[in-house]
Order: sequence, then structure tokens, then C-alpha cells
Amino acid sequence: MIGSDPENILVEERIPTTNPEETIRKVIEFFSPYAKNGTLAAIGIASFGPIDLNLGSPTYGYITSTPKEGWKNVDLHGQIKNKLRIPVAFETDVNAAAFGEMYWKKERKQLDPFVYMTVGTGIGVGVIVNGIPLHGLIHAEAGHCSIPHDWQKDPFPGVCPFHGDCLEGLASGFSMYKRWGIAPESLPNTHPAWEIESVYLAQAIVNLIYAYSPQQIIMGGGVCQHTGLIESIRSKVLKLNNGYLQSNRITNEIDDYIQLPLLGNRSGAFGAIALAIGMKKDLWNNPSNKST
Repeated sequence: MIGSDPENILVEERIPTTNPEETIRKVIEFFSPYAKNGTLAAIGIASFGPIDLNLGSPTYGYITSTPKEGWKNVDLHGQIKNKLRIPVAFETDVNAAAFGEMYWKKERKQLDPFVYMTVGTGIGVGVIVNGIPLHGLIHAEAGHCSIPHDWQKDPFPGVCPFHGDCLEGLASGFSMYKRWGIAPESLPNTHPAWEIESVYLAQAIVNLIYAYSPQQIIMGGGVCQHTGLIESIRSKVLKLNNGYLQSNRITNEIDDYIQLPLLGNRSGAFGAIALAIGMKKDLWNNPSNKST
């Protein structure tokens, strides 16, 4: 996607994620003419992770210990920056989505800090604090947090190659497919999958509330679009909190407190544009903006 804001998109193209060599080559081929003719001033990359975001690290811009086959230890940022020779911002896909929701939807700026959880093929969590994505030691990987697993009600062992039955292992779209043999979007509303899904996601959200004390939680990704799921999650969050946190945002404004993205399924792409703009403006002193 090339553009200056959500209302001004010049061109966009969807490139399937295959192996690194093919995928990165196609990305560079797409952007190259616009970089050469000066249309493109900077690029924002919103990448699946884990990734190295330490600017002082020799592997800054690498995808690191990802479970995605073939993508471990790939220098995604460096390959694109070196070929296109323009500034390149680099961030996790969920942090970028969170940043996009805040940057383009000004009402979000009054809700700092906030959390963005995406539930799709995998599960990721992005956190915005003081207007910028939270990194810390590496970056938030709360999609792999441990949650209660009732083996009698749900004997499914989980699909995470690192942790088995972590949140992503039990509640991602891929885990739903492996558990039921049907893609989530094809599961009917009455299928027991959705009760199990809402339980796991509500448990995770309560943990995020206790850990980060966010002003709002945004739930993105294809799975969260399922009719009735977010309503079921909200009711379970209230039950799990059990009156512990005395906040009007939770007790009386739960429908606003936990909601879907204002940018729909394009939060990540628009977030990448916002990151590129932010880097050019030196919003967080990213030295990569000194590239030519």
C-alpha cells in the first residue's frame, strides 16, 4: 500500500507470504518504481514476530525466533532498506496496528495507554504507552501468555511449537482449524468452538487489564469479527473481574472499553504508513531516518 493517509491511497497490492526470498523480492519490485521516481518518501514495515527492535543490535530489523517456517533469522528491514535506499521504519504488526488506530483516529489519543489484540492465524498484542509502541526488553508477546486450560472440557493440546497450550496455541485461528477441522469463518454460531474461544480470550484480556491497566482494549483480526464473539467476551470479562477493579470504564462502559478496530482490517497497513510518517518526523529519534 502506498499513500499519505487512509483517505489518500495511491495504490495497493496484496502479496502472499511464501518463502523469504520470493516474498521480499516481490515487495521490493512493487515499491521500487515509486522509490526511484520520488513518490515514496519512506516505508513502514509491520512484521510478524518476534523481531529485533533494538537499534543498537547487529540483528536490528531481523525476524528472529518465529514459528513461521523458513523465516527465522531473516533480515527483513535491511534487505528492503538496502534495495530501495529510502528510510524504513520497522515494528511488530500488532504494535503498528495499535499505532495506526491512535494516529489516524484522534479520539484514541485520549485513551493512552491502550492495548490492541489481534486474533487471526496467530495471536499478537500491541501496547501504546505515551503515544508510542511499547518495546521494553524486546516487545510485547502476550499472545503467548499462559492461561488456565481445563483439560476435561478441552483436551486439545494446543498448536504452539514453543509452548503447546499457550493463548495462541489454544485460541488462534490456526488452533481452531486444527481442533475442529474447519476454518473459523465456516463454523456456525451455534458451534461449541465459540464458547471455548470466548473463554480463552476473556481470560487473556483480564490478564492484560491487570498487567497494563489500559484505557481501552481493541480486538482485531478475522476471528474477532465473528458475530456475537466480542459480546460474549465482554460479559465474561465482567464476570472474571468479579468487581475487583472499580472502574466505570469496565463496570458501566464495557462496550466502549472492549471494541473492534475503527480502521477495520486495515489497521496494520495504515499503521505502517503512520510509522513511516512518524519516523520522517523523528517522533522517537529513530536513526534510520538519516538514510538517503
